[in-house]
Amino acid sequence: MAKNMQPVAKRCKTLGISPAVMGYSKKNTHRNANTNMRKKKSEYSLQLNEKQKVKFVYGIMEKQFRMYYEKAEKAEGKTGEVLLITIERRLDNVVYRLGFARTRREARQLVNHGHFTVNGKRVNIPSFLVKVGDEIAVCEKSRSTTRFKDLAGADEFVAVPKWLERSKSDLSGKVIAMPEREDIDLPVEETLIVELYSK
Repeated sequence: MAKNMQPVAKRCKTLGISPAVMGYSKKNTHRNANTNMRKKKSEYSLQLNEKQKVKFVYGIMEKQFRMYYEKAEKAEGKTGEVLLITIERRLDNVVYRLGFARTRREARQLVNHGHFTVNGKRVNIPSFLVKVGDEIAVCEKSRSTTRFKDLAGADEFVAVPKWLERSKSDLSGKVIAMPEREDIDLPVEETLIVELYSK
């Protein structure tokens, strides 16, 4: 499976996003503070930047992103919004949103290692798309590990978006609705992505 191994702080600076969007609260870089002095960007550059932003934040490679776009184009509704909502439904993102991982990268690794079940069945595919009514839980076997024991006893737990419901006591969560555009806190102009692929 292809992995994006780019340095987080450096890539965030290039794309103009905060490392907090990635789940990193203390990462920053002060190297080459005066780079990117070119003020005006071309239309293509702006469109490409928005696409790269979404791909980097969610950890998606080009081939898979293109597939999501093609599906969104055929679906009802605004293509850009449908695209973001589809990506938001990925299992690795849901695990991150439920607070079971500190970052999406960590969530993807935990899913890959088979630590989560969806409706009682173990799923180790990070790109698995959840739907309304799906129950996501930490595997029985994994709950005894230090990683999840500490999580169950921790006081600090991230707030979950309104389309998800979480039970901290048994380390599980449920999809109670489909995510909407306002639930996605990523600062991105999805219309620019649509324009880029429409050429």
